[in-house]
Amino acid sequence: MTQRVELAAVMDRLAVDGLVTDYAVAVDDGDWAAYRDLFTPDGRADYRSAGGIEGDVGDVAVWLAQSMEVFSMRQHLIVNRRVRFGVLEQDTGDTAEVRADYVNPMRLAAGEDGPGAPDFVCGGRYSFALLRTDDGWRLREVVVEEKWRRLPG
Repeated sequence: MTQRVELAAVMDRLAVDGLVTDYAVAVDDGDWAAYRDLFTPDGRADYRSAGGIEGDVGDVAVWLAQSMEVFSMRQHLIVNRRVRFGVLEQDTGDTAEVRADYVNPMRLAAGEDGPGAPDFVCGGRYSFALLRTDDGWRLREVVVEEKWRRLPG
């Protein structure tokens, strides 16, 4: 590899990592416009393993906005990110797949009485499919594989 190719690969990895972080922040902050903007126009998300829905990003954003209202605090911690770049139409690096583990503590809004331990914690693995677009890297698909959860009491 030449230094130019290596630098491009590093820049792509940083951009992909930033997109995954932006995803977590958008969900945690309830910024559903920003959430939608992270996806390609045909983007999809699948939250069925966590009791949610699967569908196009617009429908999923509406569902997320409604279902997340019960939590006054959300904090996605997305770690162990494994990135693999793929090939689209014989041009290397146009696609990427990220598999990453997550832990997600949340506090229920009802009966909140100050700081303390979260009421609800879940964890699992995300699978992100990304596409390089004219506007930069975007999500084509997000699949959540919830592996565990701890509920109040």
